[in-house]
Amino acid sequence: MCAKVLLIDDDRDFRTSVKSLLESSGYQVAEADSGHAGLLKVLEYKPHVIVLDIMMESSTEGYGVTYALKYLDEYAEFRGIPVFMVSSIKESPDERFPMSAEVEMIRPDRYLTKPLDIPRFLQLLEKAVASGVATD
Repeated sequence: MCAKVLLIDDDRDFRTSVKSLLESSGYQVAEADSGHAGLLKVLEYKPHVIVLDIMMESSTEGYGVTYALKYLDEYAEFRGIPVFMVSSIKESPDERFPMSAEVEMIRPDRYLTKPLDIPRFLQLLEKAVASGVATD
């Protein structure tokens, strides 16, 4: 019926506001407050899209989640899930680590900054869902 979004962010206020926005736009939303909890929730919830912060329990935790989703065998069935990284860090991984050959290992599908540009965020999310993500 509708796409499932997993929102992984340690900021409760951000999660609450984005969850409300997404639910009012017709999405089902599950939440996690850390990268570890988010990875467990991926296995349980099987989201169609992941919205992920970078800085949670550590300053690079979101990158670790992205790496796990792309390269760890236990998440192989989820490699096609679009990852929207949303952070207060203004530089994308490519800008932040321009000389790193490993940046591909942590690059999300979309990089957005806080505060969110709501119309753009919803448009990109809708496009990601429409481009082949099967909904229940």
